[in-house]
Amino acid sequence: MIHLKNNGYSPKDSSYLVNHARKICSTIPASVRVARVARKFLEFDVSVNPDDLDLVIEKLSPIGPLDNARHIFEEKIGKEDGTRDGVFYFNNERFWESHESLEGVWKQCYGREKELVQGIILLAVAFAHAQKNESRIGIGMLQRALEKLGDSPGTYGEIDVDRIRNKIKEMQKTEELTIFEI
Repeated sequence: MIHLKNNGYSPKDSSYLVNHARKICSTIPASVRVARVARKFLEFDVSVNPDDLDLVIEKLSPIGPLDNARHIFEEKIGKEDGTRDGVFYFNNERFWESHESLEGVWKQCYGREKELVQGIILLAVAFAHAQKNESRIGIGMLQRALEKLGDSPGTYGEIDVDRIRNKIKEMQKTEELTIFEI
């Protein structure tokens, strides 16, 4: 995952950005799969040999300066740490990474807790779709997220589940995805 500083792009530019990144990286062994646009950064999902990462970053530099790069992989992590990381990524609009962290938590859960964590994951994925200018898909996911949250307790660790439920209901009424912190 490569994050570049956002110099004025919006999610509507996602398709242009991914195509532009593919074009400028076409001469190197790298695959640019997705571009997501957050307020402060552009997120590129790139498959590349670690030895070629600096070259990809150099090629992408005309789009924006490097914010950070991180190899995303499934890692064994405790539920508390995974939840903490998931919240951090969510609150920093790194929704795909939030999804990945919380999925590690989800795999360790059972019953009602598993459903609750899946509801939060679905919300993160809805926002990741919004960053690719796919708000309709994200809005469509809200009902599934709400169903998974169900009538779970008001909090999960430090996460205010009641607030999430209320925000989802507001977004369903307005049919607009409005990014917020959890």
